[in-house]
Amino acid sequence: MFRTAAGHRSRRRGPRIRATAALAATAASAFLAAGCSSGGSGPGEAAGGVPVVEKGKLTTCTHLPYPPFQFEQNGKVVGFDVALIDLVARNLKVEQKILDTPFENFKTGAFLNSGQCDLAAAGMTITDERKKNVDFSVPYFDATQALLASKKSGVTTLAELKAKGGKLGAQAETTGESYAKAQGFNPVSFESSDAVLNGLRTGQVDAVVIDYPVVQGWLKDKANAAEFVLGQNIDTGEKYGFSVKKGNAALLAAIDKAITTAKADGTYKKLYEQWIGPLPQAAS
Repeated sequence: MFRTAAGHRSRRRGPRIRATAALAATAASAFLAAGCSSGGSGPGEAAGGVPVVEKGKLTTCTHLPYPPFQFEQNGKVVGFDVALIDLVARNLKVEQKILDTPFENFKTGAFLNSGQCDLAAAGMTITDERKKNVDFSVPYFDATQALLASKKSGVTTLAELKAKGGKLGAQAETTGESYAKAQGFNPVSFESSDAVLNGLRTGQVDAVVIDYPVVQGWLKDKANAAEFVLGQNIDTGEKYGFSVKKGNAALLAAIDKAITTAKADGTYKKLYEQWIGPLPQAAS
């Protein structure tokens, strides 16, 4: 998903350091990401000569929350993206450290270019526009959008919503928002996935378009399942990738190797089922 934090609060805030959680009883990682201060110990090299912006760390920029890919749980940042990058960190013999940052900077690769982060991992769709500014890993997730509507709206498709003159919401600067606009809507833009859900819950909009795994997570809550209905699935052909600074071939190769190895040895399937749900056969 091509996401950004469009609200003023996120534009003003500086990066916040978060800690990741170890994936217990899986092959995901042997490390806990340390919640170190931003002072760090300066640049260094990981295993294989891979450069890192902080010695002993693999620093990941993300934008929270975006379950099931990255979110806080019991004071730790966890999720599918976090687990996959933990694999990279383990191979490089370093610990993952997460910085919660405004997502609009990811478009330009600003945090990568400034040396604040080694990579960005935030449920990001690979697009030609973004490839101009960053280098992407091999795809690690096939994404689709979904329509989630309030039950009282009586709609399950965009066509029905348009016919009734209902209001549609989406996360700002996402592919979901772009798709909605392409279908003739003027969607209400929300800063984060939490804000999207709150907008639907409070009646600011009648339905929202957002990534299907996010909707899946929301509907696991009985209160949400009682109030909302899952509508049409929208296949936009999106694929997620992790991004690095242009020309950082060594780190990109390490990320690609971790993803392909995880898919081959069954680790990817275990992590997918842990954080998202049953793995579609085509994605294995």
